[in-house]
Amino acid sequence: MSHTIDLSELIERISAADTDEQRQLFNEQEIQQLDPGSIATLLEALPLHERMELWRQLPLNSHVDVLTAMRADTRDWVIHSLSEAELNLVLAKLDNLSLIEWADSLPDEIIEKAMSLLSKDDLELFDRANQYSDDQIGRYANPKVMSLPQGISAKRALVLLERHGYSYPAPIYVVNHSKKFVGGVNYQQLREAEPMAKLSTLADRSFPVVEDDASLTEAVEAIEHSQRFSLPIVDKQDQLIGEIDLHLALELMRESYESTLMANAGMSEEDDLFAPIAKSARKRAVWLGINLLTAILASVTISLFEDVIAEVVALAVLMPIVASMGGIAGSQTLTLMIRGMALNQVTAGNRWSLLRNECGIGFLNGVLWAVLIGLLAGIWFQSFLIGAIIAVGIVVNIITAALFGVLIPVALDKFKLDPALAGSVVLTTVTDVVGFFAFLGTAKLLLL
Repeated sequence: MSHTIDLSELIERISAADTDEQRQLFNEQEIQQLDPGSIATLLEALPLHERMELWRQLPLNSHVDVLTAMRADTRDWVIHSLSEAELNLVLAKLDNLSLIEWADSLPDEIIEKAMSLLSKDDLELFDRANQYSDDQIGRYANPKVMSLPQGISAKRALVLLERHGYSYPAPIYVVNHSKKFVGGVNYQQLREAEPMAKLSTLADRSFPVVEDDASLTEAVEAIEHSQRFSLPIVDKQDQLIGEIDLHLALELMRESYESTLMANAGMSEEDDLFAPIAKSARKRAVWLGINLLTAILASVTISLFEDVIAEVVALAVLMPIVASMGGIAGSQTLTLMIRGMALNQVTAGNRWSLLRNECGIGFLNGVLWAVLIGLLAGIWFQSFLIGAIIAVGIVVNIITAALFGVLIPVALDKFKLDPALAGSVVLTTVTDVVGFFAFLGTAKLLLL
């Protein structure tokens, strides 16, 4: 993409234009300079009725790349809006890597149709990729790598590289007769080597590799720490199956960040900005329903102390402070835990040390803010007891928030549930219930 194009400014211009102006802008030279990811972003920023008309103005050879770069919901909508002839044209240009990305969001009949159009080689690669789970790097390995047999000479290697259109500085992987990974060699090394030197003697046998069953996070960390542009991916028999490069690593990191960000609101990173109203409402209704149940639980806790609230109205005024302080303290610990678990820094060996550390932090912060809020509440309502009551509630709730901020994501992970998705809801419920119970329970003991 040309560095002179401001994508956000371009989106603003197209969004503000009428249909005829949009069509004209979309056909301008600057649109043709955009990479598939930028075009996908541009289309996702448009309402549904405008998106399809502009989509049809794209060159046919860019359709697959643009669709692959789109979010799953947007891609699904575009595909279902295509005529049968248009769909066939798109599927005919589909390769195994793109089909792997599409497979989870499209109906089986479309996937089967696409598979019937794949070449034999691509179909074999697709089947192999499907042997891995969504969280294993083997599923996303790029099989289009430059590999050479270890028995050939440097001179022969240079001839083969030129014949196959080698592009510097792409890595060159050396394999044996069983396609097992031997090591890596770079282009400059081949040019400077003796013409008859065998690749087996030139290959760097300490070249780092990524196991095919490694998690996406582990694979991203491996390439980050390797300081290389790409790393080979091997199976259990050390056979080379593909590679992970910086582009894929950055894409996986972005998706992980978006997933965590959206999960905190009960949504998916694949959700379309302009998804149909009924579909979006249905998705969000589930999350609202879960939130309602947790809110009812907190309300039931409050209702147990109606008598003391009726007697001392100040308690109702101070209740939001207790809930808010616990919620903030809990979210800090929960965020720390989710990040640590995503980076594989939280293990069975350090969980209890982490728990003690967070509870210690919770205790210190709890005492500090309990004293401050207690003094302010006591002065505000001119009652030492009111100040003492909210101080107890604050201490108990902040320590509870720290405790469950560690325990909840660990428990959810054991049950194979995403802590980023469910953690905040469960933690908010716990801090609300415990905080209100401690605050109002103490009030009932001391005031009635």
